Amino acid sequence: MTKVQTIPVQDYTIQVGDIFPALNTFLKTKEDQAVVVIVDKNTKKHCLPILKKQLNRKDIIVLRIPAGELHKNIQTCQSIWQQMMDKGLNRNALCINLGGGVIGDMGGFCASTYKRGIDFIQIPTTLLSQVDASIGGKLGIDFNHVKNSVGVFQNPKAVFIDPIFLKTLPKLEIRSGFAEIIKHSLIEDAKQWKKIKTIKNWKKVDWPAFLVPSLHIKKRIVEIDPFEKGLRKALNFGHTIGHAVESQYLESKKPLLHGEAVAIGMVCESYISHKMSGLAAKDLKEITKFLVRIYGKYKLLKKDYSAMIRLMRKDKKNEKDEINFTLLKAPGKCLVNQSADVSLITESLDYYRALK
Repeated sequence: MTKVQTIPVQDYTIQVGDIFPALNTFLKTKEDQAVVVIVDKNTKKHCLPILKKQLNRKDIIVLRIPAGELHKNIQTCQSIWQQMMDKGLNRNALCINLGGGVIGDMGGFCASTYKRGIDFIQIPTTLLSQVDASIGGKLGIDFNHVKNSVGVFQNPKAVFIDPIFLKTLPKLEIRSGFAEIIKHSLIEDAKQWKKIKTIKNWKKVDWPAFLVPSLHIKKRIVEIDPFEKGLRKALNFGHTIGHAVESQYLESKKPLLHGEAVAIGMVCESYISHKMSGLAAKDLKEITKFLVRIYGKYKLLKKDYSAMIRLMRKDKKNEKDEINFTLLKAPGKCLVNQSADVSLITESLDYYRALK
């Protein structure tokens, strides 16, 4: 994709395509500001050279952090703040977050809190962060093994999405991001779900063709409910159970990527939808079959159920003592703020475990 598409969102814009002319124009307006770019081991090696080659500005300060969800915590934030302070950054600085969802969430959080807030832009480099984390201004970190439990709402000054960075990714990272495209379709766009479920080989998908439609789905939802009081909770489909599964196995020998865990969550929450909100049996079967074909089966252990349910109880979307879900009425139609009891949640995990 060489043509640039501009998506206006609230008080900033998302540029999708060959981003570098627009990025250089943007940085020209920041000539009097110090510019830092946050990278991890992977984006420093694979993405930073692409960025540096294309930028007209050569005085960018590089801050490096450890890679992975395991390091999305307050200790890494302290490292970022310390590096910013050591470099003498003042409140006029600009922070570029070059990476996936971890860097986008945590880099944005650190920028929003350093000296009570400095400007930042997002350059998401994974499919997951391009279709999901680039809209909505939700920033934060994990705390006490509870995902995204400390954070703020703060929009970036701009988002620049270039499919060139997808070429730097392992195939499993691409597959992980695909889960969010599937989720967007299931909650809001039945027509796109019809296209998606016919995909036979995810490794040969033209991802840019799905990027913009998926971004528009999230844009519509976020503009109606920017602070997640109602409709925006639709974006959490698959995430109540998915986050718990991801957290439970994060430090195991076989940790799950975010999208892999959300795929498990979508299977389980589709089952709960069938039991509670009228999702037809044929739709449950289609969703389950597709997700298992793309993501395979992960070995959930029954002995871990209670720990996962404890994590679900800590989910920030909950109200009172109930565990809240977004459930499907049908592909493209969903209900938010639906509480399910522990016995049905357990049943949904058993449903997943019994799949072949």
